[in-house]
Amino acid sequence: MRISNFLKSLIFGVPIGITVVDSIGYIARVDGISMQPALNPDRNITDYVFLNRLAVKSYEVQRGDIVSLVSPKDPSQKIIKRVVGLQGDIIRTLSYKDHIVEIPDGHFWIEGDHTGHSMDSNNFGPVSLGLLTAKASLIVWPPSRWQIIENFLPSSRVPLNLPSK
Repeated sequence: MRISNFLKSLIFGVPIGITVVDSIGYIARVDGISMQPALNPDRNITDYVFLNRLAVKSYEVQRGDIVSLVSPKDPSQKIIKRVVGLQGDIIRTLSYKDHIVEIPDGHFWIEGDHTGHSMDSNNFGPVSLGLLTAKASLIVWPPSRWQIIENFLPSSRVPLNLPSK
């Protein structure tokens, strides 16, 4: 009797779990220092975040959002970065081959918060919105870091064609 209950649970549970992860979101470990100080501010503590797939279902993001995407350099890897510019924005780059870039339609500009320690748009240019997978909404681990991840864009990174606040 126990085996049949286990099989029933498995038959119903696995598809439900896959659906939740695929359409709603999942928890992921944030590796590295590229998003310091927003994520992993202490080298001895690793943040785990809730990656919200529903928040980017229609590929809509805002400047300042922290998002997860497929790496344009290595499609087997996912990266997490901050959105700095959207299509039509004019960005002053930090180390890209062009010092000023207009973001083409269907693309966005991403950067790590830890300037100089991040593989981001300053290395590979504007990124296709099609690579976007989720928005980081919450820090869920460790308990001392539980918080909603706020949308924030440093005034020094505001696109040139927008008034600075």
